[in-house]
Amino acid sequence: MSADTLYVDKELSWLSFNERVLQEAADKNVPIIERVRFLGIFSSNLDEFYQVRFADVKRRILINEEQGGDSKAKELLSKIQDKVLKLNQDFDHLYNDILLEMARRHIFLVNERQLTEYQQNWLKRHFVSNLLPHITPIILTDDMDVLSFLKDAYSYLAVEMKKEGQPSRYALIEIPTDEIERFIKVPEPKGKRRRKTIILLDNIIRLCLDEIFSGFFDYDSVEAYAMKMTRDAEYDLTNEVDHSLLENMSDSLDQRLTALPVRFVYQRDMPQDMVKHILDMLKISDYDSVLPGARYHNFKDFIGFPNVGMKYLENPQLPPIESADFTTNANAFDAIRQRDVLLYYPYHTFRHMTELVRQASFDPKVRSIRINIYRVAKNSRIINSMIDAANNGKRVTVVVELQARFDEEANIEWARVLTDAGVKVVFGTPGLKIHSKLCLITRREEDGLREYAHIGTGNFHEKTARIYTDFSLFTADKSITSEVRKVFNFIENPYKPVKFSHLIVSPRNSRSRIYRLIEREIEHAKNRRKAGITLKVNNLVDKGLVDLLYKASNEGVKIRIIVRGMCSLIPGVRGLSHNIKAISIVDRFLEHPRVFTFENGGDRDVYISSADWMTRNIDNRIEVGAPIKDERLKQRIMDILELQFADRAKARVIDKEMSNAYVKRGNRKKVRSQIEIYDYLKQVERAEKRQASKQKNE
Repeated sequence: MSADTLYVDKELSWLSFNERVLQEAADKNVPIIERVRFLGIFSSNLDEFYQVRFADVKRRILINEEQGGDSKAKELLSKIQDKVLKLNQDFDHLYNDILLEMARRHIFLVNERQLTEYQQNWLKRHFVSNLLPHITPIILTDDMDVLSFLKDAYSYLAVEMKKEGQPSRYALIEIPTDEIERFIKVPEPKGKRRRKTIILLDNIIRLCLDEIFSGFFDYDSVEAYAMKMTRDAEYDLTNEVDHSLLENMSDSLDQRLTALPVRFVYQRDMPQDMVKHILDMLKISDYDSVLPGARYHNFKDFIGFPNVGMKYLENPQLPPIESADFTTNANAFDAIRQRDVLLYYPYHTFRHMTELVRQASFDPKVRSIRINIYRVAKNSRIINSMIDAANNGKRVTVVVELQARFDEEANIEWARVLTDAGVKVVFGTPGLKIHSKLCLITRREEDGLREYAHIGTGNFHEKTARIYTDFSLFTADKSITSEVRKVFNFIENPYKPVKFSHLIVSPRNSRSRIYRLIEREIEHAKNRRKAGITLKVNNLVDKGLVDLLYKASNEGVKIRIIVRGMCSLIPGVRGLSHNIKAISIVDRFLEHPRVFTFENGGDRDVYISSADWMTRNIDNRIEVGAPIKDERLKQRIMDILELQFADRAKARVIDKEMSNAYVKRGNRKKVRSQIEIYDYLKQVERAEKRQASKQKNE
């Protein structure tokens, strides 16, 4: 096989993942309100794709033209645009189908032309009282630099005012969703209480254009058309000696606001003269994506689409499970000291994590807390506990990742709040993003100092812990906690030599350790010992790792992969990857953990990690993977993975064609793994609680 056929382009693979999200919106077994929300997730994903992936391809084309380089980028760009156009067409058809499905359930998402006179009058009063103060149109002039103020990925209405005998006047209105709900419930007249009517904020503005412009401009007609621009989200840090990283990050955020666009989406019936005028003002190039679309473009807001109907129209709640290890002990430290604890969100409650740091913040035995944050909730209890701990005299160190894409601004603000509270804030090194999920608490106990560590696959984020699946390991094992301490020291001094024997730490030893683990499985297979690799990641695109998995497959190592997003590896190809099978699961929760297991001749090794199998995560970030030492917890992880491989409801086959075909059920039970895992963990915790109660009574 040629080199070109060994791998799938990661950008096309990413679009294939987003197609799986669209499949969930199309699935009539999914509650209708959740289907609407999947449309929002699809749209949000596509925004990020353009900001990052598409922008990178465009950059490669421009670099090639200037310096020579990636000559295939133009071909890839063309494939991307064809695929996106097809996905957008599918999206539009699906949106219309979903509107009809909602109408059958007496929920109507209407536009300004579908309102009764009663509703129009109510909305106009509502607009003047509540919405108008938030709206200031920008009048477009020929000498205006639109790029200096147009916000990335925000939705706008482009307004055309016509007066006979005069050229049209154009204006832009930002849809102010930061201050106002995008979905407004419209009251029904008496006798129609069963009917639920919702209108988008965009359409209220369309209805009330005269209230905005009349009295200031003379026109015969005024019309509004939806548009949205997406910018390149990459940025370059300056490395001036007299600038702190915090200042540099603030400057680079300003750069992003004026970064060049990579996508322009406009309402397809916008007059062509108007389209051309706006494209010229935005400096849209031939390599940018210009897409005609429907009347609404910021569909990411549909992630929060309200359920104004019956409860069954959205997913039933799964009450978070409490860990018997934590609930049967006097405090979190007693539980962790007794044995390792493993939580799996969102099935387990995240409250155990927030309770650990809350207890640490005032426990007189606690001497210090060290934690690194990548993304945290808006009103983070984790951060508040760090401030409380500092107020209580604890030594608190918070490593804040200022380069967490799209969370930079929030993290800059958290860094300032923490610093003002007396917390030691560490930013790490520019160019070496810190993506690990670590917490280390040092406590003075009867037998001396003892350390308690958290190592996870997900962020310390209360909100995402309710919708992302992730593992959290809590341990007091000295062999692990001492190396977690080394990681924090490495973050503060990345140029000092450090060695890790147990943890897999990027960029120090991840590549070499994972290579050795795969090579060891190859040796086991050659010697007819038990050999196999089970891998669960968000993305698998590092060519070095892919090539080694191909080699392992050809040597007889059975490899199973669950990959949520991008996958450059092509499974099931004879002579290349015939021993590799891969699936992807998209369901109500976002699959987010990274797990690596190696059969090791029958003495299985299991690791959880913050790192995907991407070059950036292996070589250019600080990531941490930890071995699971407790056989009980190893088995729990394997049981969860087996349930996922048995999925016959939400699992799709990963193949070269990116067909996204569902795994065939055959005569097997229709297993929906995310629900089965919830039931499994409930049983596990009940059994653990019974066992703890029995031991207490003996």
